[in-house]
Amino acid sequence: MGLLDFMIVEIAMDLGTANTLIIYDGKIVVDSPSIVARDIRNGKIIAVGKEASLMQGKTHENIKTIRPLKDGVIADFDASEKMISWFIKNIPEIKKNLFTPSLRMVVCIPSGITEVEMRAVRESCERVNGKEVFLIHEPMAAAIGMGLDVMQPKGNIVVDIGGGTTEIAVIALGGIICDRSIKIAGDVFTGDILYYMRTHHNLYIGEATAEQIKIEVGAAMEVLEDAPEDMMVRGRDLLTGKPKEVRVTSREIARAIDKSVLRIEDAIMVTLSLTPPELAADIYNTGLYLAGGGAMLRGLDKRISQKTDLPVYIAEDPLRAVVRGTGIVLKNIAKYKSVLLK
Repeated sequence: MGLLDFMIVEIAMDLGTANTLIIYDGKIVVDSPSIVARDIRNGKIIAVGKEASLMQGKTHENIKTIRPLKDGVIADFDASEKMISWFIKNIPEIKKNLFTPSLRMVVCIPSGITEVEMRAVRESCERVNGKEVFLIHEPMAAAIGMGLDVMQPKGNIVVDIGGGTTEIAVIALGGIICDRSIKIAGDVFTGDILYYMRTHHNLYIGEATAEQIKIEVGAAMEVLEDAPEDMMVRGRDLLTGKPKEVRVTSREIARAIDKSVLRIEDAIMVTLSLTPPELAADIYNTGLYLAGGGAMLRGLDKRISQKTDLPVYIAEDPLRAVVRGTGIVLKNIAKYKSVLLK
């Protein structure tokens, strides 16, 4: 224990395409959309997180809303750094400090990330005063967050459907045996819904509305046991230019996103086909675990179960499973040394 150890603040961060979550002192202190609003005239960031997401699709020419992360990796270096810095500075305990403390950080990254993309995440964290930056793969963090014992010589398959990427990994002995990372996830579902509304209803809607449709009536199967109520959607009529309202059902949304869900199913099947036989035998017993916001899509667990003939379990709090796992690793860095990428 060094003299300056009390000045080091430990945080765990899930830097996601759609949301950024931060754990400090065992509690989730930041849970905000990964979005910033910038004033184009002077380049200043005027809003971050929830405030910026309210501006989405409603800005004038001098303000631009940016999502600094695309497909799970940093697309806009400057905006992402300012966003991370803003989130960290607004953690209530850190706000009280007169000076910026040094940070020990555990940050999760997609498993299909390249060296260059990994360096971008690390450099962004170092610039916000990260003295020690550890990286962990998202499916590994999700498995730990769901309470799986990843150190056992037992195979588990985890599917983490986030905003930008879907991560599928077979985990055993504290390592990833085989994995797939595909860029089909929540954002693609949103895009599918936008396209469907334009082609089937002649209705032009914004991204925020499409996201709302996905949450309220989104489904992976056309026939559901307890289907959600139909949703009234407002937008602009592409033929007349007038504002109009249409009724949307979960059956329609299931049709709209069917092709994307099919590609996730195919990626799961490919991963299973690459799994060593001993681990495949374990997976037959343990089943498949779903995490991430996409896991909340109605009927998705049932559909994957029918495709793979495996029992499918959804994490207790799918949106926070990854950050919870990252927080557990932060508390027990010595124990999970082998799963971290230093």
